[in-house]
Amino acid sequence: MHHDHRERLPTPDKDAIAQLPEFGRLGLDRITLVNTGAQAQAALQALSQARAWGFDTESKPTFTVGEVSDGPHVLQLSTPERAWVLQLQDADCRAVAAQLMAMPEIVKAGFGLGDDRKRILHKLGVEPVGVLELNQVFRERGYRKDMGVKGAVAVMFGQRFIKSKKAATSNWAAPRLSEGQLVYAANDAYAAIRVLNALGL
Repeated sequence: MHHDHRERLPTPDKDAIAQLPEFGRLGLDRITLVNTGAQAQAALQALSQARAWGFDTESKPTFTVGEVSDGPHVLQLSTPERAWVLQLQDADCRAVAAQLMAMPEIVKAGFGLGDDRKRILHKLGVEPVGVLELNQVFRERGYRKDMGVKGAVAVMFGQRFIKSKKAATSNWAAPRLSEGQLVYAANDAYAAIRVLNALGL
């Protein structure tokens, strides 16, 4: 569907978004950190009840030219109620993560997932199945090319999605993730599932 012949639908800019009320994020009480095989099995049980997840990954930033990230180091999956943040250091966690990514019957929705898909294939040895790129959905509906999570939350809810720069560029390969990292990671996935549902998909 090409909408190039008509006006693009307006997306609020940075300044307009700054005026909006805050999007209610998931707190730590609704975020489960997963870094052992047993925790991964429990996450698998809970997540497989859902029909769709919000999905994202985090990789340790690379600072040198030519340095290749061995990410993702973290995989986040969220339902509208709760999010799971899987650390991928542990082989059992990686095995479950691969299983989750390969479930064909569950939609995995997120923003800007091109890199994530390649990295998942490289890291987990599976091609993620059922991935829905939300930027693409917005483009088909006449919005600009890359809405991203902030633009999408502003358009769908009239709210401002908070993203911490500090958490974004933090060390995602650290053995212990900080509370800030957990909240950041979980809410990227949580916002995606909320947007998916608001789109009526």
